[in-house]
Amino acid sequence: MTLGTLIAKARIDASLSIDELASATNLRATLLREIERNDFSHCGGATYARGHIRNIAKMLNADEKELLRIFDEEHGIEKRTMQDLLVENNVMRKFDENRKVSWRALAIISVACLGIAGVAQIVISNVTSINVIAPTASPSATPSNEVTPTPTPESSQASVFSTGTGVEVVVTAARAKSWIFVSDAAGRTLFSGQLDQGVRKSFSTDLRLDIKVGNAGGVDLTVNGTPVPSIGVDGAVVSVSYGVDS
Repeated sequence: MTLGTLIAKARIDASLSIDELASATNLRATLLREIERNDFSHCGGATYARGHIRNIAKMLNADEKELLRIFDEEHGIEKRTMQDLLVENNVMRKFDENRKVSWRALAIISVACLGIAGVAQIVISNVTSINVIAPTASPSATPSNEVTPTPTPESSQASVFSTGTGVEVVVTAARAKSWIFVSDAAGRTLFSGQLDQGVRKSFSTDLRLDIKVGNAGGVDLTVNGTPVPSIGVDGAVVSVSYGVDS
């Protein structure tokens, strides 16, 4: 199983669409699709590709070290010969086996090899110091048989979502933005998407509301008109349910 296939499986297990993962990681959806096809050619090089992998792993609660190890095995610089590196950087061109090489050409090649080896060592030593800034929201990797639909512009702008009046929950992104998913007892999705800081949305239904919060420390909940205690800390993924007696 390739690295791209593993990333695609982790995203599906997390119940996220390509567009939702793109929003959470600030990466283009087209680039994510290429990565899931194991194509890292448009990532801007190995350094940026590793940064993207770290970013994606955090959003999917995946094993970052394992994904980077697989990337190094599949696309690592150690798998390419020095001649391939020289040809790629236009330092030399491939030559036929029977072609004679002058001492001057050998000297130029030797100097180029030393230069490329030095640059490669600097790049590899600095890879671990790259800081990847990721959004706070971190959806949990809970398996699901269906992919959560991306909200339409109309639904993302709405502030009231209802399938009944038995229980009401108001979610406010009071301290930080957070990804949330809300459904009723029948499994109908009322909302799925980012809640920007300062935004408040109200949900109501007949029997029960099931809510998954990607950044529990950033939001406040009011259930049936009564504020409830904090459901978690910053960055925590928490699932809660409230009924008519809550």
